[in-house]
Amino acid sequence: MLITLTTDFGTHDHFVGVMKGVILGLAPRVTIVDITHEIAPFQINEAAFTIAEAYRWFPKKTIHLVVVDPGVGTTRRPILVEAQGHRFIGPDNGVFSFLYDSGPHKVRAIKNSALALKKVSRTFHGRDVFAPAAAHLAKGVTPTRFGKLVDDAIRSASLKPAETKKPSGIKARRWTGTILHVDRFGNLITNFHMKDFAELRTRPFEILAGNQIVRRLALTYAEAGLGEVVAIEGSSGYLEISADQVSAAHKLGCRAGSPVELEIFY
Repeated sequence: MLITLTTDFGTHDHFVGVMKGVILGLAPRVTIVDITHEIAPFQINEAAFTIAEAYRWFPKKTIHLVVVDPGVGTTRRPILVEAQGHRFIGPDNGVFSFLYDSGPHKVRAIKNSALALKKVSRTFHGRDVFAPAAAHLAKGVTPTRFGKLVDDAIRSASLKPAETKKPSGIKARRWTGTILHVDRFGNLITNFHMKDFAELRTRPFEILAGNQIVRRLALTYAEAGLGEVVAIEGSSGYLEISADQVSAAHKLGCRAGSPVELEIFY
């Protein structure tokens, strides 16, 4: 059985190692795969994007443990999500929003205290609640034993671009979006998906990100001149803002959660 881990814990502290220790102590035969522990701290939307892009490349029945949890210790619920033949465990804070939009799914509030550690801290539910839940699920505990189905799971309202009004007389449409993720190379992955904005391939446009306006859609990273900032369709299908062999994030002063404006002219 596979369990994946996605967190904003980084690797400097003991947190990730402790979670693995809890899982292996309860389910020693599982295989643990790290997707990433470098989600920007508290960036729920970045985690939502990351797990949505990663899970589909794993075998069905994989358990995905996602802990980006700024509300740890509050009344927010721990949940178990079943979607697309996979199982997901994490906080009910919008981190699974993309999954809810991908098709049929079931969400359960994790209520069974027997499936957590005996002592649950207010600050480390990754260790005390989520890791044990994932281990018990891997050992064959059925989802029904975790808790009842719920139909009010939290969805992030900021994952999709919002169309904004344009002054009359100007033939254009404008949207406000966000940076979902900044990859290791400094590429800014926006929440503008090319299937929804195919006109970018044929119409003039402007993207305002940080301190710069981008007007060019490139086919490859290398098509741009060294350091030139361009837009590009990334491997996930989302529009990226990139600078060839330079960090666009540093050049434009953007990070995960930064706003982006798109204008398409007609």
